[in-house]
Amino acid sequence: MIEFQDVHKSFGANHVLQGVNLKVAKGESMVIIGGSGTGKSVLIKTVLGLLIPESGTILVDGKVGGGADRDAFLARFGMLFQGGALFDSLSVWQNVAFRLMRGALKKPKEEARAIAIEKLRRVGLKEEIADHFPGELSGGMQKRVGLARAIAAEPEIIFFDEPTTGLDPIMSGVINELIREIVVEMGATAMTITHDMSSVRAIADKVAMLHDGRVQWTGPVGEMDSSGDPYLDQFINARAHGPIEAVR
Repeated sequence: MIEFQDVHKSFGANHVLQGVNLKVAKGESMVIIGGSGTGKSVLIKTVLGLLIPESGTILVDGKVGGGADRDAFLARFGMLFQGGALFDSLSVWQNVAFRLMRGALKKPKEEARAIAIEKLRRVGLKEEIADHFPGELSGGMQKRVGLARAIAAEPEIIFFDEPTTGLDPIMSGVINELIREIVVEMGATAMTITHDMSSVRAIADKVAMLHDGRVQWTGPVGEMDSSGDPYLDQFINARAHGPIEAVR
């Protein structure tokens, strides 16, 4: 569903992606791991066309970019943002239904609200919170609202950017389980960026580790602990000493 072919992206003298090659199969849950600043978020932004690589090719379902119909291209994606990124001035249901009432979808208000409430229920939230505002919700509830918004338009591809950041271990486990259930239920292709190894083990079918602008290791999540790769081994076991130099 998504393929990176020798993708390079720099910001001035900072060469972030230096020849990324990676395939994400249709219906697969791929989790991208790696240290801060290794280009994980940049990868997602290049798929969406928010950043343009200097060289290399990114294919989505065998095609390059969105072509002339960018709205139709972007409609294939859902996204759960790291900080929630909910609109403070909109109610919960309006946040969830934001895309549904705009662009090509343009559903009537009543229908959009009904879909939003259905998606809120899917992530374990009651209808009563639909008319609340994000500021009235806990961090865990806000994350669930963000997840409901990500799946509201039934996307084929969903990106999850640090889905458990700022959550306690129990709520992190709840969100991980929800993500896994929903991705399997929808048959969606998923790409997740995370530093949380519990998320990796709960969400991933496959794992890819970025280091020095390239994919250092990729494989099934079940092979991660026995990979024999010293970079991956150091990262997943949180060792201070190893081939990855800690920035001091």
